[in-house]
Amino acid sequence: MAVPVAFFALFFAYPVTAIVGRGLKAEGDWQFGRIGEVLSRPDILGVLWFTTWQALASTALTLLIALPGAYVFARFDFPGKQVLRAVVTVPFVLPTVVVGTAFLALLGRGGLLDELWGVRLDTTVWAILLAHVFFNYAVVVRTVGGLWSQLDPRQEEAARVLGAGRFAAFRRVTLPALAPAVAAAALMVFLFTFTSFGVVQILGGPAYSTLEVEIYRQTAQLLDLPTAAVLTLVQFAAVGGILAVHAATVRRRERALKLVDPAQTSRRPRGVGQWALLGGVLLTALLLILLPLGVLVERSLDGPGGYGFGYYEALQSVGAGGSSTFLVPPLEAVGNSLRYALVATLIALVVGGLAAAALTRRAGRLVRGFDALLMLPLGVSAVTVGFGFLITLDKPPLDLRTSWILVPLAQALVGVPFVVRTMLPVLRAVDDRLREAAAVLGASPLRAWREVDLPLVRRAVLVAAGFAFAVSLGEFGATVFIARPDNPTLPVAVARLLGRSGELNYGQAMALSTILMLVCAVSLLLLERIRTDRSGEF
Repeated sequence: MAVPVAFFALFFAYPVTAIVGRGLKAEGDWQFGRIGEVLSRPDILGVLWFTTWQALASTALTLLIALPGAYVFARFDFPGKQVLRAVVTVPFVLPTVVVGTAFLALLGRGGLLDELWGVRLDTTVWAILLAHVFFNYAVVVRTVGGLWSQLDPRQEEAARVLGAGRFAAFRRVTLPALAPAVAAAALMVFLFTFTSFGVVQILGGPAYSTLEVEIYRQTAQLLDLPTAAVLTLVQFAAVGGILAVHAATVRRRERALKLVDPAQTSRRPRGVGQWALLGGVLLTALLLILLPLGVLVERSLDGPGGYGFGYYEALQSVGAGGSSTFLVPPLEAVGNSLRYALVATLIALVVGGLAAAALTRRAGRLVRGFDALLMLPLGVSAVTVGFGFLITLDKPPLDLRTSWILVPLAQALVGVPFVVRTMLPVLRAVDDRLREAAAVLGASPLRAWREVDLPLVRRAVLVAAGFAFAVSLGEFGATVFIARPDNPTLPVAVARLLGRSGELNYGQAMALSTILMLVCAVSLLLLERIRTDRSGEF
């Protein structure tokens, strides 16, 4: 636990505490009375209510739509499976401003629905919910599907031989085994939607505001740092309480499971029902995932003189169209993002892997509390973290403002919870008797981990690496404050282009977004191939 604790204390707790302290202090004295004043305001109460219920609705809708997809990816073998798995993960890395713009083109004025049926959904909660499902579909598919593919299907078959129906066998055998993974996926979806920013700001309009949007408005527009600090504390407390309840309820359902090679559980669909289920999942992916992504590609190619690669060619110059947005060609953001994401992934795997190994032991209240604390970066405002980095990591021996490592550190903060939540259900499903047998035979704890745990969780490690890499590529909230002008990341470059008027800037933003989408898809496809080739013998 030493390395994860030190990492989170230095790069999360310290910056967040510093920025909140500045907001609640006046002339050296703490002003706790501001908390009651802010929380008694009707507009703030409305923000709290909307933040909570839209997060619950988004989580329920995501589970409803994505769980069939998790089953299909876990149990069915069909052509293009690896490509489709990579494609459904792509939305997770796209900057929220880009996704909001894509859904606006589908659901807003002059969008696809407006042209076909005269229906507009922008500035409604339905546009927000659909965009949240678009973002988080892959979280459920990969987190739940990863464990589902390793469950021995013969246990459910045995229950059916003993007289249980299909639904009863699933409810009594498979669902209890999947419960920790489903809860982990639901928790991640809830935290992401609870702190939603770009989607709500673009699609919701002035009528809807989450805590994250309100923190940004109070900080950047109204310069009201005390109100922003109070809202950050509220968000922090709410997320902490949710994580504590999650840790207590999931722990009661965890048990050792018999895990098998995923290759043994995957087969071609059989019967009309299974083919219909596969068709429904493919149709969902087409309408929910591919259609918005197709809008991005179409707009990146639709130039003033017709379809072509004019916007992509403009990315190679610094001042195209008279723009002074960048000190370097925007295309350099591709290499920057890849380098930052690789370093952030390594940091997240080391920190998250050590944390997951420690949490596997279930040793005492300290470890159980640490389980919840690891998820807090997903529930704390990225605006707060970014500002905190700027005001705390500016003095020796941690003067990192001009160092390139600052960006991967911020990205790794968001990647670590995904590594932990992906590896932990599989690690806790490993039978302790295997470790005990290794110890009896003379293996040290490190060797027992290497010989027993690692072969069984190797697949989960690769899934976790994919999540960390994807999250790092798309991280925007904190990175926008600390990325240097001469080394922007892809999301920061897209936001800068979207923030400037002009058709050329907008087209370049769409072109960069398409490049980000393709880079992520290729990276995840390579990961899928490596994971399939090295899934290992159990």
